[in-house]
Parts: sequence; structure tokens; C-alpha cells
Amino acid sequence: MRVAVVENMRNTGLGALATALDEAGAEIEWFRVWRDGILPPDIAGHDALVVLGGEQSALDDETHPYLPELARLARRFGDAGKAVLGICLGSQILARAYGADNHLGTAREFGWHSIGVTDEGRADPLLSALGGEFTTFEWHADTFSLPAGAVRLASSAVAENQAFRIGRAVYGTQFHFEADRTVVEQWKAEFPDTIERIAPGWLQSYAELTARHAGGADAAGLAIARAWVGQIERQEVEMLSQVPA
Repeated sequence: MRVAVVENMRNTGLGALATALDEAGAEIEWFRVWRDGILPPDIAGHDALVVLGGEQSALDDETHPYLPELARLARRFGDAGKAVLGICLGSQILARAYGADNHLGTAREFGWHSIGVTDEGRADPLLSALGGEFTTFEWHADTFSLPAGAVRLASSAVAENQAFRIGRAVYGTQFHFEADRTVVEQWKAEFPDTIERIAPGWLQSYAELTARHAGGADAAGLAIARAWVGQIERQEVEMLSQVPA
């Protein structure tokens, strides 16, 4: 299992997703586009694509000129039936790739929040184990319209499109399900001034918030991560079944 991971911002942790990929014996190849703008040259070299979050918007082509090509690459992976996962900024790039609108600065959320699972989400492999709602970590200001043909899987009062699926295994999550306690601790240490500006008092309440929310969020995040990796494994089994004996 070969997975391309596109990192849009330095030191973006995989958290729960790293655990699930490691359990599956996946080979991860990092593309640190924040440093050099280099993306996978095509889709042939990888079985799946992950697009992580970042501080830029999905429309910041002037300052991040690789973004249009990343959107096209994600669409090519999806159109080929390969598993794709976009997290936060990654979900916004996926929405762009499939013709939806990006809405900048209209949906600000930070910290652990409760997310509602739609009826379609309860029946979907990604979220079916989580019941009607779950707790996860949010850090975003932008959102997007639902791409044509996409299925809305999760929603909240702030951002209607918290998770969606296109086709068999193209998934976008506005929330950071991968952000387990280790990742959140890293963000807390690395971005204290930014956090205090957007969420005054959160750092002072961190111990209490962690005790209340982190355990459930970590469990939900790992369940989602394992479910998405399961889609890659299913894809591999289907491909093997098509090989002539």
C-alpha cells in the first residue's frame, strides 16, 4: 500500500492517521509542497492520496502556485477510483477540484466540538461506527459548498459541510479527526500566540478541556482513520480479484 501525503504547512502531524496507516503496513511518501511545490508527477505511483491542512486558503494561488495542480491531481486520483482524503484545507481543495465554491472567512471554529452525523453518514463506512454525533478537533475559518454529486456525511451549526464523500472513496473532512492529543499538544506549543488571538482563554482552560474531550475525540479519530485506510485495502482486494488467474 503506497500512500502519497501532501503537506501544505510545515510540521503537520498525521496523528491517528499515522497509527492506522502503520497498522496496515503502508508505505508513506511525503510531498512537502510548502517547501518546494513538488507534487506526485502522476497517480500511477500511489494507491491513495492524503491532502493535509494549512494556514492558506484553497484559493491562494498567487502565494501558493501549486494549488491548481493539486486540485487537478486529487480529481485524477478520485476519477481513477483511488482513495482520496482531504482534511481541513485538504477538504476545501477537494471541493474546489470537484467544482464547488470556497467561502473564505465565513466559518470560524477552534477546539474540540461536537459534530452531527447525517443519515447518509451513519450508513457510510467512514462514520458508521460513531453513531449520531462525535467529538473532534476543529481549526478553520473557511468552508465550501457541497460539490455536485457529493454525499454530505456530517454537519454542524457553523459549517454545514463537515464531511462528504464523492464516488466510492473520495472523502473530505473539514474537521481534524487526525488531531489526537499528541498533535494538539504540538499545535499548542508551536502556535500559542495564534491560539490566544483566535480563542482567548483556551490555553488557560486546556487541562480541563483535554480531560473532558480528548479521550472521546481520540477514539473517534482513530475509528475514522482505520475506516478510511480500510477503503484502500478494499481497493487492493478488488484490483487483485480482477487479475486473470
